[in-house]
Amino acid sequence: MAYKRIIIGDQEVKIPTFSIGTLPILGILLLIWLATGVYTVGPDEVGVVQRFGKVSGVTQSGLNYHLPYPIEKVQTPKVTEVKRVEIGFRTVGKNQYRTIQQESLMLTGDENIVDAEMIVQYRIKDPAAYLFNFINPELTVRQASEASLRTIIGKNNIDAALTSGKFMIQEESKELIQNILDKYNSGILIVAVQLQDVSPPEQVIAAFKDVASAKEDKNRMINQAEGYRNDIIPKARGEAQAMIREAEGYKEARIARAEGDVAKFSAVLKEYRKAKGVTETRLFLETIEEVLQNRKKIIVPDGESGGNLINLLNLNAKEEK
Repeated sequence: MAYKRIIIGDQEVKIPTFSIGTLPILGILLLIWLATGVYTVGPDEVGVVQRFGKVSGVTQSGLNYHLPYPIEKVQTPKVTEVKRVEIGFRTVGKNQYRTIQQESLMLTGDENIVDAEMIVQYRIKDPAAYLFNFINPELTVRQASEASLRTIIGKNNIDAALTSGKFMIQEESKELIQNILDKYNSGILIVAVQLQDVSPPEQVIAAFKDVASAKEDKNRMINQAEGYRNDIIPKARGEAQAMIREAEGYKEARIARAEGDVAKFSAVLKEYRKAKGVTETRLFLETIEEVLQNRKKIIVPDGESGGNLINLLNLNAKEEK
């Protein structure tokens, strides 16, 4: 290649000179360089264009163009892909897992220890913030998720963490993780949070099983007692109502009988006042008739009729015995 010498002040500068034959080659090289700015964005991606390192725009899926490197360059993160991080364990193969106790062991609000594992799913909502606001997005999400889970577990007692409070812990953890990532302006959207396993530490799991068994026995005995109560109380109430009805019937019968006796006595009194002698005789005879009914009777005539009591004596009673 030929050079032209130019003296500027006390310095000599060599400038290359191009012949007419080299111009087509330079043109072809320029076209190739310009063609390197053509790029494709996939259907699940967006293109983040940087001009001298600064974000200049975001392109959508399809065929696009940017000024060739080093003026502009483009990154195409997958914005629809749902990524996941694992807290407290790692997947090491198909259906094989490894526990990370440094992450999984947590302190509850009542100062017990639980072993908690969680999966966090997320996707990109702001590609520029995701690419340039922090270096390792997965590590950031994992650390924010672990911190959030420890905070929420620390607000609940161990019974809630092991049983009925799991859904609430999931939802509160999801909300707290999103708040932390939004403060970092991470460009990440938390899609779902799922507790995989919450259990007592391996060293004390047998004792927790005994406690759970005792609670089940307690609940079973309570249910049996309530069943007995629900069975015996209606029966007792039924018997009480039957006794009350029987007593009320007896009361009504006694009242009716007493009222009848009063009416009868009043009628007899009325007749007695009309004819005292006749009424006394009639009452005497009725009383005697009632007293002597179904009894052996001996009628003895009075002395004037020549009656003799000796005829009625059983002189052979001793011999018959």
